[in-house]
Amino acid sequence: MIITLAVLLFVNAAWNAIVWPQFFKRVNRDERSRDAAGKPTPFLIVHAVLIGISLLIAVISAVVAVVALVTM
Repeated sequence: MIITLAVLLFVNAAWNAIVWPQFFKRVNRDERSRDAAGKPTPFLIVHAVLIGISLLIAVISAVVAVVALVTM
């Protein structure tokens, strides 16, 4: 059971690490991301925070999976 959960955590980490950086590239290129002066808009800031949290969850998932496998 522990191995199954660790694999699930690794899959979660991989999914977040693959998907969210690509999404950020699209958000960053979106015209709503910057105002006329080139400053970041709330659209960009909110997405950057959400993506940052998702990547943090990915790191935590990977660390927990490694710990689970090592302590078996």
